[in-house]
This record gives sequence, C-alpha cells and structure tokens, in this order.
Amino acid sequence: MAFRDVNARRHIGLQQLSSLALAGRTLLGPMKSCKFIVDESTKQSTLICSAVRLIESLDLTCAAGQLLNETIQAQNKEFGTGMSTLLFLVGAWSNAVLECLQQNVPVSAIVSVMSEGLNSCCERVQCLQISIHDANKELCSCSVRPNAFKNTSCQIGCDSLLNPEIFLYVQKDISASEEAIPRNSCCHQEGVSNCNKRLLSSLSGFGEIASLVKPAGEKRTPKISGSGVITSSCNKKKLTHSRYFSTLGKSHFSSWQGNFQGYHSGPAVDPCECYGLEHLVMALSHGNHTSVKLLQSIVAHQQEKAECSSSSQFNIAEIVTCCLLGLPESYACISPGFVTLVSPEQATVIKHFEDKLLRILLMDGDLTEQYRHLGFSRPRNVRTILEHPSLLEGRAGDLWLSRMLEILISFEVNLVLVKGSVCENLMERCIANSILVIGSVTRDVLHAFGEVTSAQSVTYLTQLNASCVGSGAQVGLWKACDGRAVDLGELVPVRIKAQGIPLLTAVLTTTVASKMQLIEDQFWTSAYRLHHALNDEKVFLGGGAVELLCLSHIRMLAEKSLQPANKNAVKEIHNPWLTASATEYKSVVLQSLASGWKQYLSVVMYNMAKAASELEACTSVDHHLKKAAECGSPSAYILKEFRRGSLLRGSSGPLADHGEDLKVYDNVAAKTEAWRRALDLVLLVLQTDAEIITGPQRNQLLNSHVSSEFMFL
Repeated sequence: MAFRDVNARRHIGLQQLSSLALAGRTLLGPMKSCKFIVDESTKQSTLICSAVRLIESLDLTCAAGQLLNETIQAQNKEFGTGMSTLLFLVGAWSNAVLECLQQNVPVSAIVSVMSEGLNSCCERVQCLQISIHDANKELCSCSVRPNAFKNTSCQIGCDSLLNPEIFLYVQKDISASEEAIPRNSCCHQEGVSNCNKRLLSSLSGFGEIASLVKPAGEKRTPKISGSGVITSSCNKKKLTHSRYFSTLGKSHFSSWQGNFQGYHSGPAVDPCECYGLEHLVMALSHGNHTSVKLLQSIVAHQQEKAECSSSSQFNIAEIVTCCLLGLPESYACISPGFVTLVSPEQATVIKHFEDKLLRILLMDGDLTEQYRHLGFSRPRNVRTILEHPSLLEGRAGDLWLSRMLEILISFEVNLVLVKGSVCENLMERCIANSILVIGSVTRDVLHAFGEVTSAQSVTYLTQLNASCVGSGAQVGLWKACDGRAVDLGELVPVRIKAQGIPLLTAVLTTTVASKMQLIEDQFWTSAYRLHHALNDEKVFLGGGAVELLCLSHIRMLAEKSLQPANKNAVKEIHNPWLTASATEYKSVVLQSLASGWKQYLSVVMYNMAKAASELEACTSVDHHLKKAAECGSPSAYILKEFRRGSLLRGSSGPLADHGEDLKVYDNVAAKTEAWRRALDLVLLVLQTDAEIITGPQRNQLLNSHVSSEFMFL
C-alpha cells in the first residue's frame, strides 16, 4: 500500500507503522465509524469496525506491516479485545519516537525510558482496579435510584422487557417439554438483597469512601413470584404513566405476556432490578446493545443451570454462533443446543428424524480419503503414483466410498459431526441412506455432545467400534421466535440438541449481507470482555479514567526529571542501562510517551462527539489534568469524576444527558497487554531501523554526524 510522507532515508518502518495505524483511527472508542472493505476481485463489500478485519483486508507487503499484523492477531487470539487500542497506540508512539529522533535523542535512551515509563504506568493504575464483586454492588446500587430510568444501562433492560419485539431475544424450544431461556430467570440472592445498598469501598490510593450507605437495620427479603422468578421489593417506584401499562394497553400486553412463560410476573417486578452479571455485561459492552441482550440471556441461562450458585457462572466454551442472512435483526436470539446451516437436501433427511433419538458419531478430523492426522508418517517402501485421485474415476475411489458407507450403516449411525471437511460424494451417498453428516463443527461442540451422549471422537471411520457411537441426540428444523421454521433458500437452519447439553447458540440475523461479519465480531468482543473480566476477577474504571491517570503520572515524572536537585525525582524509573546521557533526555522521551495517551483520549472524545474537534478534546483533557494536579491526588480526582459520570464528558456528546449513573468498565489484563504489545512493537521496529538503514550510501553515512550510530558489516 502507499504510505504518506515516508522519509526514504531513515526509519521507514516507524513511518509505515504510523501510516497503517492512521487507517484505524475511526475504530477507536465505543462509537466507531465503520468502514467498507471492497474485494477488488469479486467487487463485494464488507462492513467492519474491528482492527483485526482492517489489517486482514490490507495488502501488507512491508516487513513492519507483517509485524503489526502478527501483533494484532496475537492480541486477538489471547484476549479477543483491545486490538483497536493496540493499533492506535502503535501509530501514536511511532510518531512520538520519530519526534524524539528528530531531537537527536539516542535510541538507547528512547528504549530504556519508554519501557520503564510504561512499567511505571502499569503499577500506578492498579489503584483504579475494582473487584467484580464491588463492581456488581455499585452497578446494582445505581440501578435502584429514583432516576434509574434515565440510566442507559438500566434503560436497555427496561426496553427489553416492555417491548415484545426486543424481549423476544430468547429462542423458544422446539419441544414442548423444554422451556425457552428467560432473560432474568435467575438472580443471585446476595446481589438482590443488597441491591439497595450503596457501595462501601476503600480503594487503594484514593483515601475516600462512599458517604451514602443504606442503614444496616433496614433489610429487604427476596420474594418468589408465581412464575418462580426471584424478585425483590427494594424498589418501590412503579411505572404508571406508560403506554405499556396503561388501561387501554393492558389487555394487549397481558395477552402477549401469556405466550411467554416465566419471564415477567406482572407490575410487581421492577425491570431495573439486578440479575447476577447482567449489569456488568452492560458496563463492559461499551454501547453495543444488541450483543448485551444476547449475553444477558446467556448469563441468565448458565446461572440457572448452576442452580443459582454463589459463584459467577459464565462459560464461553459453551457458546457458539450461527449467522442467518435474510432475517431481520429482531429475530436474533439464544437457542439451546447447536444451530447450524445445512443444504436443502440434508433438510429433507432431518424431517424424517424429528422427535427421534439418534445415534451420533463424532470425528475430529476430515472425512475424506486423503486426510491424514498430524504427525502421520508414510511407509518408506511405498511409492506414490497419484496423490489425489478423482473419486469419480477409477475403482479405488468407489471402494473407499462403499467401505465408509458400509461402516456407518453397520453401526446404525444416524448423525455424524465432523470437525473438518467432508467428501461431497460421500455426503451424497449418506443423504441417500438417511444419514446426516455435518462438517466444520468446532472442537467445543464435539466435546459438548460427547459429554452428554457418551460418544467418543475418532480420527478415521476405520477406528469405529460400538463404544464410540453415542445415543440420545435430536435434530430438527430451527424455528424463529414466532414458532415458524425458516427457509433461507440455499441454506436451511437446523438445531441439534441432546438431553442436558449445556451448549447455547447465539443466532445472529440481519438482512444486509455486508453487516453480518460486523455483528458477529461485536458479539464475540462483548463475550470475551465478560469472560476475561470474570477470569481476572477485577476490572478497570473505564471511560478514559485509566488513560488519564497514565497521562498525569507520566507528566509528573517528566517534571520531576527536570529537577536535578531533587534526588528522589528519578526513583520512579531506575535502570542500570540508563546512563547519564539518557537521564538528560528523560523529560523529552517521557513527554513523547505522554503524547500517545493524550492523542488516545482526544480521539476517543472526538469519535464519541463529546468534542466538536480534536483540538477541543485536547483542551478538555488539559482542563482535567490541571484540576487533577490542583487536587493533589490525581487518582482521587479521577475516582470522584468517574462516580459523578462526568469524566471526559463534553456538553455536546450524545451521552451527556443520561445523568450521573452511567458506568463503564474495562478489562485489566487485555488493556495492559495491548499497551505492552504496542510499545514492544514500536521499539522493535525502532531498533531494527537503527541497525538496518536503507537509502544513503556508505560514504555518505561515514561522513555524516550520525555515523557513530551505525556499525558496518
């Protein structure tokens, strides 16, 4: 790709990183500006809002671009979130390093000071961590205030209960004996009984505690409604002036409610009460409301399966997605079991299997004649004549097909789930013999079915024996929330289940083909945020709180480094490699590192329309930095502004009028690792460019004032 303003003489890698990161500038923050990626060969376009999809779509011919791609892919593989932050900071810190080089700062000083500066930041922001338990308590205390309906995190929950089209996010089961998944069917009793209490916490470094605490003597006991849903009387506010609960609309709402079993037991249940992790899901969603409703349904179901145990239950390995193109987005739901797409020919086989218990076979490889497992060694005394013979030609292919079909029939196998690909000719023969074969099944799905059906995975059909075949699987056509089966033309959605299987499928729908990838990426990002938050057992205060504290801390270190009389000024950054010359440049390098945080905050505010321009956003950031310095304790100031909901909030933003209860949290490990990976990549490219410089001739370098920086081989 073409790079803008690339200096062909020195440090091309850093300039390439900066140019690549510039393409993802609008992907930063909760209100992303999506991009259309157009395939030049097919002329098809895809809507993306992820740094991963952006980098995958670019033609990365340079070495720096390949390193950037590998770094982002590593972050995505480990955390599934934080890639946009990583991409932006790579560009911001590449520009910062280039500015240091223009001021003749030695490379060794840049590497040492920036590395120690980031380590110091990671230690400093630990005071902004809050445990999951405390975060849930604070979110629940916010949800029961008198102005709770003004809270965005609560309003989503209210809308999903009051609006039938939004509430039907839970897929009704095909069988009459299995109930649909209620969004709020399980409640953590401790969270409900204490949901009317304010958070009482003493975070390290803040020196202040919440002043509003509910009297200990005023207790509330959970009540069990007629539908079995645990409710609470902690909130006496009732919505009376609403078209949903008015006299005229009462009969309409009641008739709709009667068709849905166990979700809402009447006006006594307040929609904004806490239900386990649902408020935490909202706080981690960063504005992605569609994924929030699906995840809240998953959390409610998994907690119900855990019989309302005191531990937070969320198993991401039990979640799969199925993308249905052609249905409105209101049809998105959570369906128990495994939902997938099959051909119309396979669907005809499924119609014969409905309401029947099937014998199931699991295969952890490809179901093809050429497939060999990893590590397979061919016999040395065998000479290969033809590697891939056509199964339509020759007798050998027909013998293999006949043999595989004979094995399946002999063990009375009705359903085969294959991890890899399936031979098309074998698929056709299986359909003719009423055997359903489904390929491209994930390992987690195979494991889930193996647990409940006692089936054992095999690599080759020739390994099959009676103990490997499971039983108890059921298959049928997937039905939408209105109870009707869906036919998408070329593909038909079906659902495979078994008694007691914990597997849940998030059925994602849209009528816009280019938007399908975007919806799936957003869902998984929200799911991984919740997954890592529960694994870390703590979260960061969000909304720019952590980055603002980093910026304040780095600036403080830079100011201290300019005071040579103060011997304690350099204690924050100590490194034996940091020589006297490096100490001399410390302030310049730290200011450059801080500029990356400031750009990050400014762009997020601008993308969220909290500022009319990036210049106005920078002014707002400087204003907060000044007030934090005047406060004497930046962490205490940031905590106070976070609780007020006014941290980095501008007057023109779309979220400026939602009151003070809007809370946002971030992942701890994913965020800090994104910082480290971004800086490590920048410093790696910097040191590589410093050793391998293309452009000038050898004699020109030897005669230049920078000749001491190079070693010629």
